[in-house]
Amino acid sequence: MAGIPPSLLSALLAGMPQSTPRKPGSVNIPQAATPPMPSGGANGTAASSPPIASHMCEQCHSRPKYHDGTKTHPYCGKNCAAAARNQTAASGTCIVCHSRPKFFDGTRTHPYCSKSCANKFSTAEGTSPNTAGMCQIPGCNKPAYKGPTGQPGKYCSIAHKRLAETACLWCRSAPKQGDRHFCGTACANDAAKKAVVVLEVPEGHVTFNNVAGQFKTSWRHNTRCPTVKHIYKIVGQQSSIDQYEAYKNAVESRGQFVSAGRSAGNERRRWHGTKRECTLGDNGNTQFCSSATCSLCCIIKTSFDISCFAKKTGWGRFGAGIYTSSTSSKSNDYSQNAGINSSLKAVLLNKVIVGKGYKMTNDNSTLKAPPAGYDSVLGEKGGSLNHDELIVYNNDAIRPSFLVMYEAK
Repeated sequence: MAGIPPSLLSALLAGMPQSTPRKPGSVNIPQAATPPMPSGGANGTAASSPPIASHMCEQCHSRPKYHDGTKTHPYCGKNCAAAARNQTAASGTCIVCHSRPKFFDGTRTHPYCSKSCANKFSTAEGTSPNTAGMCQIPGCNKPAYKGPTGQPGKYCSIAHKRLAETACLWCRSAPKQGDRHFCGTACANDAAKKAVVVLEVPEGHVTFNNVAGQFKTSWRHNTRCPTVKHIYKIVGQQSSIDQYEAYKNAVESRGQFVSAGRSAGNERRRWHGTKRECTLGDNGNTQFCSSATCSLCCIIKTSFDISCFAKKTGWGRFGAGIYTSSTSSKSNDYSQNAGINSSLKAVLLNKVIVGKGYKMTNDNSTLKAPPAGYDSVLGEKGGSLNHDELIVYNNDAIRPSFLVMYEAK
C-alpha cells in the first residue's frame, strides 16, 4: 500500500473552497458555536447539542466548517483539508477513518487500519482493491479457503475466521476480551481518547450477531422485520460513563439485584427511535453532523437530556421522562429521516438502569418521577398500550450503546 495518490487528494478536496491564509501576526478570534437547541426523540425525549459539537474547522479552529449544500465538511477549505491529510498520513492513525491505528504487519505500517478502510479508500479513488479471493484479516496476504465448488470464502483458515468474529473493535488484529469490546487496556484507552466516537462492527462479528439478533427477535409488530445493514458501537466520554456507573451503583446498593441473580442495578438493553437529519450510519459514515436539531447525533454525543422533554411534544403517557422499549418495532415508529434521502433508518440500543420498576397499564401524564420507592416506570401491554415502554426520570439512568442501521420500509 502507498500514500495518498494526487488524484485521490484532488477528489477528496473537490467542492471545498480555498481557505484564506492567515496574515503574519494576525489573531483569529473563533466564532461562537450555535447555542444548543432541543432535539426530539420518542415521546418527546432527546438531547441538546454539546459544547464539543463545534461549527469551527477541525484544523485551524478559526473559521466555520464548509457546507456544500448537502453535507458539512470537517474543514473550512482546501488548505486546511490538505494540512489535516498530511498530518494524518504522517501520524499513526488510519488515513480513512481517522480513528483506529494503522495496521502493522510485522514488517511495515500500512496507511489503513484494516481491509475495510482500504476498500473504502480504493472505492473513493475509483479503483478496485486487489482483495478478491484473499483472506479478509488485516495484513494477511494468504488466499482465502476455497470450498468444494471452488468458490473462495473470506478467510484463509478457521483461526482467522474466529479472529474476525471476535476481533477487538479498535485494532481488529487481536481478539476482544470476554464481553468487552477491546483486546486490552491500551486499545480501550485509545478509543476513549477519541470519544465520542462510533466504531463500525463488522458483519459476522459476535457483537453484530448479538445486536442484530435482539433487533429481529424484538420486532413484534405484524410486519416484516427489516434487515440490519450496519451496527456501530458508541464509545462515550469517560466522564459520562462514570456518572452512569455511579448511578448504577447507587441503585444496586438500594435494591441488591445482583444477590437476586440479576445484573447490577437491574440493567437492561432497550430501544429508542429518534430523528436523523444527516447520513450518519449510512455505508460506514461515522461523521457527526453539526446540526443542533439532529436528535440522533446530539443523543450519541451527549446522551439523553430530560430537560428537553417538554420542548417537543410536552406530553407522554407516563409524564416527563425518557422513553425506551424492549420492542424494536415500537421504536421504529419514532425513527425518522428528516430532509435526507436514505434507504436506511436508525435506531439506538441503550443501556438502561431499571432498578425497581413500577408497573402501570394506564396513562399518568403528570409524572415527573417514579412513585416513591421505585426507580423507573414499566408501561405494560394492555390498557392504553399495545407494546411495552420503560421510562426513566434521571439522565444518568441511560446511555446510548449501539447505533443500528436497517432497511427503511
